[in-house]
Amino acid sequence: MTNQAPNEARVIPLRPRTARPARPAAGTASPAPARPAPPREPAAKEPLWRDLVGDVLRRERLAQERTLKDVADAARISMPYLSEVERGRKEASSEVLAAAAHALGLGLGDLLTLAQRELVRVTSRHSTTGRRPAGSSYDGLCLAA
Repeated sequence: MTNQAPNEARVIPLRPRTARPARPAAGTASPAPARPAPPREPAAKEPLWRDLVGDVLRRERLAQERTLKDVADAARISMPYLSEVERGRKEASSEVLAAAAHALGLGLGDLLTLAQRELVRVTSRHSTTGRRPAGSSYDGLCLAA
């Protein structure tokens, strides 16, 4: 049993409390203030796979001048769900991606290849050398189950 009232929530801190620095004794010199750390350059944020796949689906649909409803009906998925996938808001299953790709006249491999090319294009803009790391001899797509 706890000693809490039945309608009160217990708060569990996510971070441990930090110890406060000890105060210098009276009559002693206070330590010099710490220097602020130099500002770090923000790391380039890598794109999410769902954003890349959604961009490819939308680009292909618009290139074919097809409506969202038309492609969703052909893929047998709901129009709002396809819209969410295109906007990168949903992690679509491989079955949904395959259905959307086939509705656009693509195979699942074609869709993934286009998304991989987009990933290479986007990430190469952020790299300083624009080349693969030393020792990397493979530039294809590798997916693990």
